[in-house]
Amino acid sequence: MDARPKMIYLPDTMVNWFWPRTIIPHYEDMKAEADASLRDFKPLSPKLREAFDKLRQSALAYPNAPREHLRSGCDLMNLFFIVDEYTDMENEAVTKERVDIVLDALHNPHKIRPEGECIIGEIARQFWARAIQSASLPSQLVEALDREQGRRRSLDDYLKLRCATVGLKPSLTILEMGMELPDEVFYHPVIMDLADCITELIFIDNDMMSYNKEQAAGNGFHNLISIIMLELDLDSGSAMAWAAHYHAEVQKRFIDGLAKVPSWGPSVDVLVKEYLNEEANWARANHSWSYESQRS
Repeated sequence: MDARPKMIYLPDTMVNWFWPRTIIPHYEDMKAEADASLRDFKPLSPKLREAFDKLRQSALAYPNAPREHLRSGCDLMNLFFIVDEYTDMENEAVTKERVDIVLDALHNPHKIRPEGECIIGEIARQFWARAIQSASLPSQLVEALDREQGRRRSLDDYLKLRCATVGLKPSLTILEMGMELPDEVFYHPVIMDLADCITELIFIDNDMMSYNKEQAAGNGFHNLISIIMLELDLDSGSAMAWAAHYHAEVQKRFIDGLAKVPSWGPSVDVLVKEYLNEEANWARANHSWSYESQRS
């Protein structure tokens, strides 16, 4: 008899997060524009297109962005979504081939893609020609290799890997557009730790919400909840509670970290405050989008 629970309870991890849900006013216009260019490729099945059509992540993540920056953000989310769908359940060899195609397209945005190549090459080429670079693709190779070899990582090892695979850091470059913040700000240890906190909040939420789908597809070994269950010998409900408690600890680390941000002078401090508020909003945006898109 199957002893697994028939229903999985998802704790509301963001109930005490200070940053409310906010969406940019002119999102629908820009989304239609970005989606039109992507739909010509017909890269998604009808079921996936239904979830994709509800994509609001860029508008939630960049609620104060100028119109042109929102387009870059929307294009980036589109690219992440497509690459994820085309590599998520593939073995290491296929994933490497497709990641190499994307990287080649990003490095050579004016080169015509070969006939018969996987469509992600042209999607990536057009994106890069319009906007910015992505830096998280090699880590997806590690995920694919783990899947192929059936490797189960330790909790600490998985947390480190997941910080790379969640793809937040390239997304934060959209926030930097139009901000003339010096490198000493971006690379200050306190600022970097705050970014790490947001990264952790996002992947904890993502893994909690995708656990059921991933374990049903046989991909549970690359999910935080599955790893907690295995390493700490917990059932799924207790693992969810453990993850929610860890989420709350990371939230506290972020709030405490804000009090440690140094001053770089009034003109820079105003920009730093704006940047950190937008960064904190990313955690809320990801949580809201995950439920609104109903894509686990």
